[in-house]
Amino acid sequence: MAKAYTPGLRVSASCIYRTRRALPTAGKVQVALGDRVQGATVIAFTHLEGDVTPMKVASLLACPPKDLPSLMLKKVGEAVTAGEVMARSKGMFGMMKTDVKAAATGTIESVSDSSGMVFLRGAPQPIEIMAHVPGRVVEVLAGEGAVIETSAALVQGIFGVGGEARGPIALACRAAEEELHEDLIRPEMKGCVVIGGARMTAAAIAKAKSLGVAAIVSGGMDDADLRDFLGYDLGVAITGSEKCGLTLILTEGFGEIAMARRTFDLLASHQGRECSVNGATQIRAGVMRPEIVVPLDEVPSSTSEITHDSGGELAPGVAVRIIRDPHFGLLGTVSALPEMPAMLDSGGKARVLEVALERGGTVTVPRANVERIAI
Repeated sequence: MAKAYTPGLRVSASCIYRTRRALPTAGKVQVALGDRVQGATVIAFTHLEGDVTPMKVASLLACPPKDLPSLMLKKVGEAVTAGEVMARSKGMFGMMKTDVKAAATGTIESVSDSSGMVFLRGAPQPIEIMAHVPGRVVEVLAGEGAVIETSAALVQGIFGVGGEARGPIALACRAAEEELHEDLIRPEMKGCVVIGGARMTAAAIAKAKSLGVAAIVSGGMDDADLRDFLGYDLGVAITGSEKCGLTLILTEGFGEIAMARRTFDLLASHQGRECSVNGATQIRAGVMRPEIVVPLDEVPSSTSEITHDSGGELAPGVAVRIIRDPHFGLLGTVSALPEMPAMLDSGGKARVLEVALERGGTVTVPRANVERIAI
């Protein structure tokens, strides 16, 4: 008999979480195997070359390119500051000389006697990689970084924007079905990861950003509010690098949708505990989900590691979430998998399954209308 498989998210009260922390280019690693680190611990650093600023200096001096090297007041390798004179023409009879000032601060990288161009290299940009989560170094990546392991509660969301953030969990809503309004965002939530319930409103997002909230996690939001928050429409690409001053994570999707009760209860149970979040999302090849990681007190064993569950087989007893109307967002467990296709209300036929809902009752839905929840 053919088997059925479906995508899935992980919502786990306790698991062994591993994260690979690596630099974008070769650098220096400053942790060793077995070291204990905190979320803000810098585990590796490097310097990226600064930006290049090209200048058509020969044209500005009105001289042939071959004469440019002799007219430079600053030589290759010397530092200049923006506005500093770096080249001067000979003028006429020692008069009417033309000065060319540096367009940017940096170092003169090259002077071309064929094109008449001068290239300024900006100051190197320091890049640091932090551990992101407290834990133990279980692998050192030579010249790149390290793999950090910790025991944690883990919630994967549907969509997020904004990069990594850390802070204590602050519960704003009293129930998973409650909308996150502006008046629920309080000054004492500065630096916190705020847990909402259903839709987060635009006013709540704006107030959270003004107060310095680290992140908001809630069931859903309006796509128009997201566009207004970012200032542009998101394309189909990876998120997480937005410079928006606040990380937003949706656990269910866009629209008027409540956070799954299991997810809400799990996050609420850790109120006040430090957590790490990352809004990075990718829905194309190499799927990446936004994550909320709540480190636990127990020390992970040296042989355990997280099982990243991106999906799995559907079978009786498997926890699922319905992802299409009219039962969108409801949780339950698979109770039966009929072998024969069934007639749908739309008039078409499809393979279906029966879901015993958490709130009671059983519904029959197409197999494509559910996602597996790893717990």
